[in-house]
Amino acid sequence: MRFEKIKLDDIDRCYAASTINAGGKFYAVFASESIDGPCYAYTGDNFEQKEVVWEKAGGTMSFVQIPERDGEFIAVQNFFPGFQSEGAKLVWGKRLSSGWEIKDLVSLPYVHRFDLFPIEDEIHIFAAILCGSKKERDDWSDPGYILTGKLPARPEDGMSFRKIYSGQNKNHGYCRGRWQGKDAGFWTSEDGLFAAAAPEKKDGEWQITKLIDRPISDVALCDLDGCGCDELITIEPFHGNRFVVNKKTSSGYEIAWTYPNEIDFAHTVTGCRLLGKPAVIGGIRQKNCELFVLRYEKEKGFFTELVEEGVGTSNAVAVNTGSGDIIIAANHTKNEAAVYRVKE
Repeated sequence: MRFEKIKLDDIDRCYAASTINAGGKFYAVFASESIDGPCYAYTGDNFEQKEVVWEKAGGTMSFVQIPERDGEFIAVQNFFPGFQSEGAKLVWGKRLSSGWEIKDLVSLPYVHRFDLFPIEDEIHIFAAILCGSKKERDDWSDPGYILTGKLPARPEDGMSFRKIYSGQNKNHGYCRGRWQGKDAGFWTSEDGLFAAAAPEKKDGEWQITKLIDRPISDVALCDLDGCGCDELITIEPFHGNRFVVNKKTSSGYEIAWTYPNEIDFAHTVTGCRLLGKPAVIGGIRQKNCELFVLRYEKEKGFFTELVEEGVGTSNAVAVNTGSGDIIIAANHTKNEAAVYRVKE
């Protein structure tokens, strides 16, 4: 594979990378984690058309389009660097003919990642809370937890949550996947890697399973080798220095491969398909600050292809578009928003 870069913008502490469809247009979305940081959306053949989602808010960890709702999304704000996030909240956004409208949805201190699950005729939020409280940056004495709640019809209606799992130290990583034949949320902490299968009925219970029992920072799912079962690709430990492929065996998940390069502060891990092949995007925020793609071939085993060094990607998403595959990358260390076209 080769990668053609389109630099879109300079964004201080560019952290979140996402997408949204609105009014028949596809947008790449980038948001800053800085205090008073912006969020911008880019559209057009080369993403040359820039729109301001918000100019000053910041602290955006996650940005998710609401299923089946054109131009509507939920996002985190006020989760600031150094884990200054007691004022974190979820906001509700919508693309109108006049621009982007943003309204507060709910105060949710220390919310780091979340997702939206359609369950019957409702949409439920699955929220991973980093910790319960903090006295200072390195205080992890109050563990995090998992919340779920029904998304209201309108943001002004308000919403409430219930706790479905607790006692999670450094409750940091999240991805979506399938578990036991159901849509599921996978989350990580110092206490391991867990899966929560969504209920099929809106009054049902989330089914929680612990998959790996060691400290994990972030996770992605992908059947890289075509064995028919997703590998669990993990960053270990918290903001860690290991990038690992875990394969399922009769005795549980076991490490099958570890990224050979010396790394520091690994942060991006995203399962996807690129050029029709299973792949995982990896990003390291310190040392060589590389962005790479992990793949598997029978003759080579697991191997990586470098996208770019010196960028320090915090989050990335792959999109299979009608005009080709792209990687949308929030290059945090380089303070930039970028798109990479993936070519043979």
